[in-house]
Amino acid sequence: MPLRLPAVVASAILLASCASPAPKPHSVPSTPLPATTVRVGTAANDNLNATAWTQTAIEHDLIFLQTYRDARSRLLAALQDKHWDALPEDDRKAPIVGLKPAVVLDIDETVLDNSPYQARLIRSGGEFNEADWAAWCKEEKARALPGAVAFTQFAAKHGIAVIYVSNRAKDLDQATLDNLRLAGLPVSGPEAFLGLGTYVKGCEQIGSQKSCRRQLISRRYRVLMQFGDQIGDFVTVVANNATGRRQAMAPYRDWIGRRWFVLPNPTYGSWEPALFNNNWTAPRDQRRHEKIKALRYQ
Repeated sequence: MPLRLPAVVASAILLASCASPAPKPHSVPSTPLPATTVRVGTAANDNLNATAWTQTAIEHDLIFLQTYRDARSRLLAALQDKHWDALPEDDRKAPIVGLKPAVVLDIDETVLDNSPYQARLIRSGGEFNEADWAAWCKEEKARALPGAVAFTQFAAKHGIAVIYVSNRAKDLDQATLDNLRLAGLPVSGPEAFLGLGTYVKGCEQIGSQKSCRRQLISRRYRVLMQFGDQIGDFVTVVANNATGRRQAMAPYRDWIGRRWFVLPNPTYGSWEPALFNNNWTAPRDQRRHEKIKALRYQ
């Protein structure tokens, strides 16, 4: 649960504040606490609705199916277009002519469903921590998300390399590869998985940014499509705030749904710390307060 998890984001992003201004007092609705907010002890857990939707809403599954099916319908055309490439200009380090084709996918909440881990946090009242996350990964029980197996197997069948780029810690490499295979996802070997500890000569990795690994891929492959649940899965985000996130994606808006396929993840991600100045050391109540301030009421 890589870059997008609190503890990792904290070490990866030292960026400017993006918390929105607090709404004017008269604009705040005087309604009681939503019935869907869970309290474990005295702490409200804001992840209940997100996790419940992820696990139980048919709409969640349909979005994934729709995304992967649409990508599949476009894949062979991209393969035939020898000028087609889905890497940002800054990450393309070798000419695409003559390179093997590939698709690049994030793992967590893109091809594997880790919502049981989120459910455990809700039940315990805890927050993400590396030890519990590693234990969950080593269970190798994450299921494939709808459409992911069919798409990746289709790609592999047509000679397109399937490459997974994840911010899981290095000691989770084998468990991750095993879990991918158990879930039915094609894995050609260790080289098909580029985890957080991947060394890329001549490129200095900053925190858990994926740019260096995309550059490594660019030396051997023409990337037809990329898939992820965070914008950092596609492009480097210089400033993790509202403005910086929009600016990072602005040059690539036309690529969405063609070269880049973004999947929904309401349970965690870099969007969340962007609301409280990326400060995971702040108390939970303070972080929650900043998120409430960021809401629109009109």
